[in-house]
Amino acid sequence: MSIRNKQVGHILKAPENFLSDSLVSEINTMGLNSKRRSFLVNSFLAASSALASAPLLAATLKNDAFVGDPNILTLPEHSKSLGKAVATNPYGVPSKYETNLLRRESPGLTRVSAASVSFAPLQGLFGIITPSGLHFERHHQGWQDIDPTKHRFMINGLVKNAKVYTMDDLMRMPSVSRMHFIECGANTAMEWGNVAVPTVQYSHGMLSCSEFTGVLLSTLLEDCGYDKKAGKFLLAEGADGSGMTRTIPIEKALDDVLVVWGMNGEMLRPENGYPLRLIVPGVQGVSSVKWLRRIEVGDKPYATKDEAVHYIDLMPDGMYRQYTSVQECKSVITTPSGGQTLLNKGFYNITGLAWSGRGKVKRVDVSVDGGKNWKTARLETPVLSKCLTRFNIDWVWDGSPAILQSRAIDETGYVQPKINELREVRGTKSVYHNNAIQSWKVAESGELSNVQAY
Repeated sequence: MSIRNKQVGHILKAPENFLSDSLVSEINTMGLNSKRRSFLVNSFLAASSALASAPLLAATLKNDAFVGDPNILTLPEHSKSLGKAVATNPYGVPSKYETNLLRRESPGLTRVSAASVSFAPLQGLFGIITPSGLHFERHHQGWQDIDPTKHRFMINGLVKNAKVYTMDDLMRMPSVSRMHFIECGANTAMEWGNVAVPTVQYSHGMLSCSEFTGVLLSTLLEDCGYDKKAGKFLLAEGADGSGMTRTIPIEKALDDVLVVWGMNGEMLRPENGYPLRLIVPGVQGVSSVKWLRRIEVGDKPYATKDEAVHYIDLMPDGMYRQYTSVQECKSVITTPSGGQTLLNKGFYNITGLAWSGRGKVKRVDVSVDGGKNWKTARLETPVLSKCLTRFNIDWVWDGSPAILQSRAIDETGYVQPKINELREVRGTKSVYHNNAIQSWKVAESGELSNVQAY
């Protein structure tokens, strides 16, 4: 059994199918308990052992037709030579064999040449943390690499003491580290109009998750003495050419919003807002303003250009919904997924990601028959609030056509909707906040494709 991933470039091989029909039925119905998992592991070991011992058997029987694997029989050059010195890569980089795992652009999505979108390769990632170099990008006027010694951050408006902070000032304050996802409000946007983009990288790749380090915005607001009676909203402003601005309710700001300089144990990357950005957990990514330079405390929403024209929801009656910024509960199967190919019948691990802007993921169900039947997947730890959650489930493919789907439920009881259910309420002309169930079709050939309109 194996999966070919066209964009990542891997072929993961396992022994040929050794599962009995009864065991297949048990795994698909009840999953792998300790007994079935033990049988599967032992069968893999037995098959591997047979492959390893075959050359000895062939030599004994003088069977020239049996040829062993040279990759195990012959000592490779790297086992007989001196490796590279530490100084060769003072800052670590991926292996040359992993160069196909990249952020990828989608030409035509943006109207300004300096504006850009790059999608994270979800199909090739493990766990829940996105490597900093693969975190998706969304820029409204290109990214900047700002000198941190010259960068300044101001808090003004309805405060007793307006203040300007240097990076040194901020990094001396009490800090916290939290893991959160960031999802662009336009993630999965092309699916609204039945445009079935080929892979999960393009359908859901404006999504990433990192450990962010910084100071709570509530700490800074207290430091400036914000007006607790009149202060109802904040305006966050970026230092890039687009002057990105977003309104944030004061209740949200005091809850879990962070002013961050660290990402995955190091300073932010320039394309992710270096040297300072806002993180607004669970809210569409545009609110997590990059290159943050100012917070203003006010008494009403600001209705700035990017809130009055963009990131609003066009409803079927022609009206727009504004300030609908929470990213609702959502999930997607990342492997097997569109663009990949199952090369053999047999056992596969179906894996994917789930998240909710309202808290923790409570459960994820998976269907292999287009939603007719569902099984509960395993949620891998940690399961954190407003963070990606990895799920896995066992599946034995019998070679028949299949439709793979995942359905997430969060701790508020919200259930991820089907695409037709979402369209009944939101229509087909929207762009933002598509959290519908994603469908991947498995053909008899093993090829997977996007059938979001299913």
